[in-house]
Amino acid sequence: MSEQPWTIERIRDALGNRALAQRFLSEINRAPAHELLTVFARWERIAKDTVAAVERGWEIAAAEARGEEPPGEWVDATDRVLTDAARIRGRGAA
Repeated sequence: MSEQPWTIERIRDALGNRALAQRFLSEINRAPAHELLTVFARWERIAKDTVAAVERGWEIAAAEARGEEPPGEWVDATDRVLTDAARIRGRGAA
């Protein structure tokens, strides 16, 4: 799929979310001619990032299904998340 040129249709499909795809189509359809390439390039980047994230997710799921550690470098953020949650609860939220 990565060798195919990016088109409006391909970007729409790659976004994988109907609301996001509709937002993209709305923006590309309302963009003035001099802004079309900028809008297209921004959404192309978003689509590429989305496709890469999905592929990464599949790789992680496959590794875990094989009983392996997920590939890549992982940072344990448990302590930071717990500290942040305690601070937020202390302010009366949640």
